[in-house]
Amino acid sequence: MSAASSQPSRDDVLDAFSVEPDHDRRTLETYLTRYPQFARDLVDLARELSRTFVEDERPLSDVDKRLIGNALEAHRFVALGEAGDPFAGLETGRLREIARQLDVPRQVIAAFRERRIRLSSVPRRFLGRLAAALDVTVDKLVGGLLGSPVPAGARSYKSDGRPGNDGLATFEQVLIDAEVGGERLEALMSEDA
Repeated sequence: MSAASSQPSRDDVLDAFSVEPDHDRRTLETYLTRYPQFARDLVDLARELSRTFVEDERPLSDVDKRLIGNALEAHRFVALGEAGDPFAGLETGRLREIARQLDVPRQVIAAFRERRIRLSSVPRRFLGRLAAALDVTVDKLVGGLLGSPVPAGARSYKSDGRPGNDGLATFEQVLIDAEVGGERLEALMSEDA
């Protein structure tokens, strides 16, 4: 057996250092003397092991929860794969028909098409009805709607004002803005069949 084959590997040396009871200067110097070829890795590991972590005991704020929810939605989109745009290629007449079928104003369908609605605020029942009207599964609908927003300027229409990016609105707010109210609003926001 040669001397070269009896030398421990980098991983073996780092593992041995990491299980030492103390990661102080003396222990590090001992390892650096024995294994100078792994000096950089040993110093990096010693720094990592000596870091102190401060745990935040405060509960998550609403902003934190919303950010986490948005990240989870984005992750779900990636996990579903490229679902494509469920509104791609739909003519204006078909969009009108979908709005009539769902008994909502066309601007609600436009808000979905432009991805201006926070999907977590939409009742699953309505998502199911919208998916059926578009002839796609709910997962494909959600995956497609989580894609990049369609800029308002990318559509073909005339406007007196400049299109703006106001961020995501709740489904309920979009319905209210479309002047859906009373029992119809309650029915659309209901999860019951």
